Amino acid sequence: MASLRMVAKLRAGVFGCTKQFHFALKTTRSPVKLLHTIHPRQPQWICPPQVVFCSTLAPSSDVWLQYKHGRPVLALPLPSRQERCLFFLRPMLMTVGDLIHDLQREDPGVTSASVLTKDGTRVANTTSMDTLLDKDFQLLINDAVYNVHSPEREASSVSSEHVADVEDMKHMVQLLHMALHLPDHLLLKERRLMERLDGLKQDLSPLEEVKAQLARSAEFHSSRTLWTGVALLSVQGGALAWLTWWVYSWDVMEPVTYFLTYCTSIGVFAYYVLTKQDYVYPDAKDRQFLYYFHKGAKKERFNVQKYNDLREELASVEEDLRRLRNPTQLQLPVEQIQRKP
Repeated sequence: MASLRMVAKLRAGVFGCTKQFHFALKTTRSPVKLLHTIHPRQPQWICPPQVVFCSTLAPSSDVWLQYKHGRPVLALPLPSRQERCLFFLRPMLMTVGDLIHDLQREDPGVTSASVLTKDGTRVANTTSMDTLLDKDFQLLINDAVYNVHSPEREASSVSSEHVADVEDMKHMVQLLHMALHLPDHLLLKERRLMERLDGLKQDLSPLEEVKAQLARSAEFHSSRTLWTGVALLSVQGGALAWLTWWVYSWDVMEPVTYFLTYCTSIGVFAYYVLTKQDYVYPDAKDRQFLYYFHKGAKKERFNVQKYNDLREELASVEEDLRRLRNPTQLQLPVEQIQRKP
């Protein structure tokens, strides 16, 4: 009797374990992969080990993308909080990197995130969301892949055909900003230019006095040099006439005048060799003026380079003021408003 009871208990235990195993197979929708096998040394009446499932694909119902009030909205389950979160996208202003940054900022548990195409190719972070939403894509968050279906664009949503209108709107806003703030900016700039102009005139005032004195002295010496040349030529002509008609005859003085003319030609050519300029009377006078001016400036310790820099800066400030006070030439390039020589 005891052996019959033992056999009945063993049959009941094996039947119960087999019934539970068939029930688990019926309730499983996908193929089951056994992670552990039954060793042959174990008794046959022991129940099989627990079945383990592993998947990296998230259910498609957890992620959706649709347009609400003309803007795309992405719903994603957050890994840490296990709840769905809505992300409102801005296709014209956001990029893929901005979406990933928003995901990591919303849930610190997102350690890695990237966007893939349907064939598994990674999308660059600099890609705009407007380009990404044209086709279906995948989101890879912490080794979990979410398939995102791109819906059809609404008629009120911004598309690439309205980019020109957006640029026109930006230009209009810029013009409006200039119309509101440009007068105050011009007044401030004019005040600064006037202050700089007064400062330059104060710095140039003592230099102008010294420069005027040096210019008068140089003009006097250059004029005196010219009159000295006239006097020497007059003396030379009188001497040649006296020697020709009173002392000697023309036959004796003709070779002398020839050599005097030849020496004059040599002197003119030497002037060109030294100055690289033709012997023209106005240029020769200007050269003498500059010679006496720099000689006097060195004697008076007048800084010619500083004076020239201040004069150039003064001319630049006056030109800026002239452009600022002329609304027609204010927006034109400098090359178009420069005075032609």
